[in-house]
Amino acid sequence: MNCLTLRYCFSAYLLLHFSVSFADSEAMNRILKQQVDISGFDICHSGGCADVSHVALSQDEWQKVADEFDPLPEDAADERSRIANAIGTLESIVGEKTGTGNDLAGTFGAFSTPGQMDCNDEASNSTTYIKLLTKAGLIRFHELRDTKVRSFFFNGWPHTTASIADKQTGELFAVDSWFYDNGTPAVIIPLEQWKSGWKPADFH
Repeated sequence: MNCLTLRYCFSAYLLLHFSVSFADSEAMNRILKQQVDISGFDICHSGGCADVSHVALSQDEWQKVADEFDPLPEDAADERSRIANAIGTLESIVGEKTGTGNDLAGTFGAFSTPGQMDCNDEASNSTTYIKLLTKAGLIRFHELRDTKVRSFFFNGWPHTTASIADKQTGELFAVDSWFYDNGTPAVIIPLEQWKSGWKPADFH
């Protein structure tokens, strides 16, 4: 492979990564501000909210989510674990409806996968799921906060996450569903730890 070919490939690589690192701000803002209900809500996918699907959940489907909180957690740490599991359950249910069930961990190296999501999609959708859980009265120890961004992940490419705050202590937590395949519980860790560049030990 000659120098010009290498340069072309590297440029294409950067362009592709750049294109999925920044969301369609109009679409993402609309999704983040939407009023949600299990009878209808919008989900981002295809990278940077390039595509949006409208989804409704049946009572039986929602019960699978609510079961993650039965019995209701007695403290904030337990509640964060339930939230993480519930997001995984919602991803599985929604994935079957939107064609995003094949979403793989991360973004890099998985662009050709149908239904693949980037971190902007994941952050928007996790925010929507947390809204649904809050509206149902399943979240008592935390409140939703704005999405957060760190700008030094993967050689400078920005990375986005949903976030929540502990109502009693005010501590902020990242709610990141990007690191694992669709349907896997989200990662919920202190926001400062996440901002330091944290990633799971098994993430490649």
